[in-house]
Amino acid sequence: MNSGLDSTRSPGHDLHRALDRANSDIVLIVDDVPDNLAVLHDALDESGFTVLVATSGEAALHRARQALPDIVLLDAMMPGMDGFEVARKLKAVPETAHIPIIFMTGLTETEHLVAALEAGAVDYVNKPIKPKEVMARMGVHLRGARRARQEARQAGQARNALDAFGYASITVRMSAGGGADGRLIWQTPLAREILLRYFGTSAPQTPQPVLNWLRRHLPDAARQIEPPRLTIEQGPRRLTLSLHQQIEGSDSGDDWLIVMREISDAAVVEAMSLSFRLTAREAEVLYWVVKGKINRDIADILGASPATVKKHLERVYAKLGVETRTAAAGMAMNRIRQLHPQFES
Repeated sequence: MNSGLDSTRSPGHDLHRALDRANSDIVLIVDDVPDNLAVLHDALDESGFTVLVATSGEAALHRARQALPDIVLLDAMMPGMDGFEVARKLKAVPETAHIPIIFMTGLTETEHLVAALEAGAVDYVNKPIKPKEVMARMGVHLRGARRARQEARQAGQARNALDAFGYASITVRMSAGGGADGRLIWQTPLAREILLRYFGTSAPQTPQPVLNWLRRHLPDAARQIEPPRLTIEQGPRRLTLSLHQQIEGSDSGDDWLIVMREISDAAVVEAMSLSFRLTAREAEVLYWVVKGKINRDIADILGASPATVKKHLERVYAKLGVETRTAAAGMAMNRIRQLHPQFES
């Protein structure tokens, strides 16, 4: 028989085998009398599975946490911790909650089968075990498990790619009717940095401006109407948030994926300074003029007085050879578009 039955094997050996999933699915058989399942064990082994066996509930939990099998074949009736309790404990731990469990039982009463499903089983087979039937049932659930793992891996790769290209994403739980608590339930590393910098908040708290934006536009989003973006400005930097998609619902609300992009116009300010031979402060003043701000607003942004802003602006007019605010903004905008076509005024 396959060495998966050998209880003298070191845990490290089984863990090593569990990590090598390229060519073999890992099956954990749990039964207090493993010799009764020798035919099933050999059939699985001959079909290319890596087979592990546990002879008690405690050993099953240990092996499952250690090896993370792809599927568990679990005997319902065992002394001590029975199969129902093993299943509940496996489903209660995030690391093993995703593993499909098929009960093997001689019990045929409806309440026992219901108990198996309520404990977290995806299926059951009756004893005496028929290997072909078991493998057919396993094939269905293994395909589903592989698909779920692949989707999770692809989602993770997509999220990492968003961060790599300067985008960040978060997931907020809220219903289209405005219910649920608006918790931030997931974020990329870049999103964590951005939210802290712009709002001073961190998960699970969703910034209040984001919550207000969601409550205002989720009814439209639920009807497939694309909502307007939320823009937050912070000096020459601005953060735009767009509602990307609705993720599968939950009992407490729907999960909404929000993609964020931070754009810095610091390079634009520097380009204006070099192009027109302006000081750094003069370039900042001209930048905000292009953005449509009046002197009082610019003074508030820069922490200066309106009179100081006016003096900077007069020097900008002289260096650009213009006499009006509109002419200065127009000249600056033309130069910016040449150097930074993506700039938004």
